[in-house]
Amino acid sequence: MGKVEGVIFDWAGTAVDFGCFAPVRVFMDIFENAGVPVTADEARKPMGLLKIDHIREMLNMPRITAAWEDTKGRAWTEEDVHSLYAEFEPALLDSLHRYADPIPGVPETVRTLRERGVKIGSTTGYTDRMMAIVASGAKEKGYEPDAIVTPDDTGAGRPYPYMIHRNMALLGLLDAGAVVKVGDTLSDIREGRHAGVWSVGVVTGSSEMGMSQEEFSELDRPGQEAAIRKTESAFREAGADFTIRTMEALPDLIEEIETMLADGKRPGSARE
Repeated sequence: MGKVEGVIFDWAGTAVDFGCFAPVRVFMDIFENAGVPVTADEARKPMGLLKIDHIREMLNMPRITAAWEDTKGRAWTEEDVHSLYAEFEPALLDSLHRYADPIPGVPETVRTLRERGVKIGSTTGYTDRMMAIVASGAKEKGYEPDAIVTPDDTGAGRPYPYMIHRNMALLGLLDAGAVVKVGDTLSDIREGRHAGVWSVGVVTGSSEMGMSQEEFSELDRPGQEAAIRKTESAFREAGADFTIRTMEALPDLIEEIETMLADGKRPGSARE
């Protein structure tokens, strides 16, 4: 049987911070302060990118571009991007300690994978300073990957594959076909595809779904199923090899991938 040697997790919305709420409120606040209010859906759409790139993508959205021009009487500039980010970063740093709780099932799943000899890496849209806060809080609560790579380490964030490649170097992983990337945003899926690894979208707790634990729990069963199916569809359209509803399903999926590897299948074959 083929062997999966490494799993690389995203952080917010995948391993910690159910629903990926830490950045959303801050993005909304800084645009509100600039006189150009944005919705939560608009703030979430570029999620997974390096945060300054995220701001740039938001400004490029046609509605926000038009609203900015109406409010400011001019098009946005790179100076505006950096001004918004200068407000964003300290506000996020002040709040991150409240969003470091592991998502239910993550510590147990990681323990199971390690017992099978799988190495655990991670990528993120957070900077080194942001990750120092999140990683410390998560470690206290039972989650600590073997490697943490940020865009500061590679010079580029998602959807570029360099953070995954850096994880592979740090963990001594030779074959991309033996590596699985698990994330909760479309940027995560694209990152995995560009790196040539198996790309998996986790649904419950994801930024793509965009619900808190309470909001999801309050839905009736048909409502939960509809939210799950919509998120799964978005991941598949972005090119995910697989989706899982919760992190507890990952060990069984790893076994399925190992069977595919033994049959000579490679990342991307599940989409054919």
